[in-house]
Amino acid sequence: MFGRWLGNRTNRAQRTSPLAALTMPPSAGVLTCRVLDPVNEPVRGAEFAVSDAMGRKVVSGGTDPFGSFMAAVPAGDYRLAVSAEGYAPYRANATVAESGHASLGDVTLQVTPPPQLPRSGDWEIEPMHSSIAFTARHIGLARIHGRFNTFAGALRVADRIEQSAMHVVIDASSIDTNVKMRDDHLRSADFLDVDRFPTLEFYSERFIHKGGSRWAIPGALTLHGVTRTVTLDAEYLGLGNGMEGETRAACRATVELHRDDFTVSWQTMLARGIAVVGSSVKIELDVQIVPKG
Repeated sequence: MFGRWLGNRTNRAQRTSPLAALTMPPSAGVLTCRVLDPVNEPVRGAEFAVSDAMGRKVVSGGTDPFGSFMAAVPAGDYRLAVSAEGYAPYRANATVAESGHASLGDVTLQVTPPPQLPRSGDWEIEPMHSSIAFTARHIGLARIHGRFNTFAGALRVADRIEQSAMHVVIDASSIDTNVKMRDDHLRSADFLDVDRFPTLEFYSERFIHKGGSRWAIPGALTLHGVTRTVTLDAEYLGLGNGMEGETRAACRATVELHRDDFTVSWQTMLARGIAVVGSSVKIELDVQIVPKG
């Protein structure tokens, strides 16, 4: 009786195994792994990339809510890279046999300390090594890339950095997509209307730490005479020294704006009902700051 019960239990386990339900070619195998933090909790959304022996990416993705991933790949030798915000990258090698299962088991990621924050005081954007760029959709297909060439900004870093303040002013007429006719149209009353609204301004007086090197910077953006609350999704990159030994801090940030929110509502439709210019614009900032003066 016990033998029959154990046999039925084994059969049930085999029937419910996810690998048993996976259909794949005979020349392929399965690679699995579970990603944990230092206290053995699963790291969901960790990014992994599997490359072959030539360094070509074969498959990539993120871990599930249990910190696991599973991928069917052709038999061969592979390199696996795992990364997650706030953790040191992990790398390993694996060999997958035909119709085989290669498991790396539990992989524990080690916490990395966040980069050193800038000292309290007044800082300013160094424009030579900073950029404010944007991307907009064109006719529902291609993306148009541009930038603002002239801007200035100041940052007052508080002793408690969450209470810091930032003010950025952008010259609207400095918009540049590398096509003069298009740039003249963007400066016109159809879009930025630079004669009436010569600047774009962003002001914030609150920084929110999201963990690791990630920050949220909510603030007021004034564009085309309209002020709205927006939040920059920022990554702080740390401190460094310039060519003359000066201290520099760097960060990247993105935000998506909807033109209608700022009454930049010019629109022309193609015959298929597709807008010539998309309704949203992605802004990307790559900024270095230096102590003021």
